[in-house]
Amino acid sequence: MGPHPAVAAIRLAVRRVLHDVLTHHCAQDRHEPPLVLVACSGGADSMALASALAFEAPKLGVRAGGVTIDHGLQEGSDLRAAEVALRLRALRLDPVEVVAVHVGSSHPVAHGAVHRGGGGRPAGGPEAAARDARYAALDATAERYGAAAVLLGHTRDDQAETVLLGLARGSGTRSLSGMAATSGRDGRYRRPFLDVDRQTARKACLIQSLPVWDDPHNADPAYTRSRLRHEGLPALEKALGKGVVEALARTAQLSRDDADALDAWAADAEGAVLDDAGTLDIAALFALPPAVRRRVLRRAVIAAGSPAGSLFARHIEEVDRLITAWRGQGAINLPGRVGVRRQGGRLVIRQG
Repeated sequence: MGPHPAVAAIRLAVRRVLHDVLTHHCAQDRHEPPLVLVACSGGADSMALASALAFEAPKLGVRAGGVTIDHGLQEGSDLRAAEVALRLRALRLDPVEVVAVHVGSSHPVAHGAVHRGGGGRPAGGPEAAARDARYAALDATAERYGAAAVLLGHTRDDQAETVLLGLARGSGTRSLSGMAATSGRDGRYRRPFLDVDRQTARKACLIQSLPVWDDPHNADPAYTRSRLRHEGLPALEKALGKGVVEALARTAQLSRDDADALDAWAADAEGAVLDDAGTLDIAALFALPPAVRRRVLRRAVIAAGSPAGSLFARHIEEVDRLITAWRGQGAINLPGRVGVRRQGGRLVIRQG
């Protein structure tokens, strides 16, 4: 008799990703086995992921390790992180590392030492600050070990929540595309469970008698995602019927395909509107479809020095009005001290 369907589902998802990592690794003419790390909080999603990696990796000749991040945001978080590390080692993952970070700092320090240096808290509140610190720590750990990939336990439910958050912000197609299955530098981050629901991951842990930790922050209504998870999505399913999560996940994939196509179009169009001095031709921009034109503008503004994370749709809309609704308005000031003004038939974008 084969494994329980929930266990089979998580193993299949991880096996597919490991095959892809191996193919990419071999294409680079690397002969040593690749190392794949799992980022594990101790929750059901990431513990299910760790167990599937531990099972599948040896069969494919892949080295498998784990890393857990101590954000230092709760009493006893260091002890909990050490306990998660023990669970990962019990699965025979190696190496296993605990990385403690100071939320708001871009300098994570490994082996339990918490960096106390300065650094402003990123925009987006504590959730965004914790996320930034976590990814900085994962990047540093992956670089230190030369890991070919880092697996993340985001599920289809997480994807649905991400799409709804983007929709609530009035964001564009790229935001509605949610999380990519592959992201980060050289495709470092892999999300095998984007087609797996949260209940399947939890069931897999139960079947395998894997202890899991439920982060109280995930049920704290002070956090936007928590309210969406426990109030928003259930209300939508009550009003619209079952299948909302699956529909939102499909929306993410369709939006991602559209956004990828429009981004490629914008990259090609940029060469036709941009001159050697870095100014853009107004007439050529006006001739582009709005979705493509705004992408060209966003690329140009970021290239001039405006931070992508601080640049919102309303900023680009204001720049777009210099092209489509010209009334003699003055320069527009954007994040990163970037100014945009219309000068004759050109759009001038400069920092400082």
